[in-house]
Amino acid sequence: MNRPAMNRRTVALLLVLLPLLLAFGYVATSSGPLAPVPVTVVEVEKQAITPALFGIGTVEARYRYRVGPVMTGRLLRLGVDVGDRVEAGELLGEMDPVDMDDRIAANQAAVKRAGASVVAAEARVRELAARTEYARAQAERYQRLATERNVSKEAAEAKKQEYQIARAGLAAARASLDAARQELEVLRANHEGLLRQRSNLRLIAPVDGVVAARRIEPGSSAVASQTVVEIIDPATIWISVRFNQLQSDGLARGLPATIVLRSRSAQSFPGEVARIELLADPVTEETLAKVVFERLPEPFPPLGELAEVTVSLPPLEAAPVLPNAAVKRVNGQRGVWLVEDDALRFAPVEIGAADLDGRVQILHGLEPGDRVVLYSEKELTANSRITVTDRLVEGV
Repeated sequence: MNRPAMNRRTVALLLVLLPLLLAFGYVATSSGPLAPVPVTVVEVEKQAITPALFGIGTVEARYRYRVGPVMTGRLLRLGVDVGDRVEAGELLGEMDPVDMDDRIAANQAAVKRAGASVVAAEARVRELAARTEYARAQAERYQRLATERNVSKEAAEAKKQEYQIARAGLAAARASLDAARQELEVLRANHEGLLRQRSNLRLIAPVDGVVAARRIEPGSSAVASQTVVEIIDPATIWISVRFNQLQSDGLARGLPATIVLRSRSAQSFPGEVARIELLADPVTEETLAKVVFERLPEPFPPLGELAEVTVSLPPLEAAPVLPNAAVKRVNGQRGVWLVEDDALRFAPVEIGAADLDGRVQILHGLEPGDRVVLYSEKELTANSRITVTDRLVEGV
């Protein structure tokens, strides 16, 4: 009597549980962990791409002139400020000469006195030269008279001795003249040295340019060779850029570039690669280059400002191309998820150059027309079930 009742309860329970099990299975296989993974796919195309390099750099000046005194002193005046344009030879400022003007005046007086001594010594030489010539003539005359016995030998010897004394005096006068001239040259050299030292106290612009820095203010002391004013030549402004060495193959002088200054991010400026540095950075593994503006912006950017530089490399021959996002790394190997009859297979690939649009060349591993997974909602495996969709998230 009880067995039929139990059978009816079992059947009723089964009738309730079976729909629940079926609903659970449907949910698990359609939207649960066993559901197919939505993916977007892309087809491999054969295209020619134009690779480009992207780097960050700073604005620098190729030529920077640091103007300062050659002797320690106090800055007396400074007539230029940052941003002022100066011309070569223009007076920028002056150091305090202290007592140098007095020393120059005293030395100039000594030069004049030495010059007068030279003039007196020259007159003395001319006088003694005349006396010597007269003594020579008298000595020769008395020698002839002594030979003719018209005068005594003693008189002739006296005249000869007077001639010798006159010659000695002339030699002494000439020596004094040489000493006076040498002293005059020494004083003149000292005077010129003082004048040069005085001129070195005047800070002169070496080139046409713009004042980039004013390091010391009037009244401050400056040691020898300390920079007071720094001048740059705006025409030599360039960008010192760093590029990743892994992507810098093909970088060469003369390639076109696009420069975006940090302060003018909405504007780009054309330029070109001016130089590739022979010394790379082994720590950051970057190649260093200099990029110049085709036309310097006005106003020109401040030194040290950051800039983004994009260099266009020569176009490459047509090859299989994929979006870079499709390339994955599985178990340390780089490749793509190849879609074959709605099944997945991981295909190792060798990639080549890439452009700034996110496209990368596939050198080996794929052929044009192959379909590969571009994006997926979660990480894939070889056993993953997939469903191809146009987009993963609304608006993407």
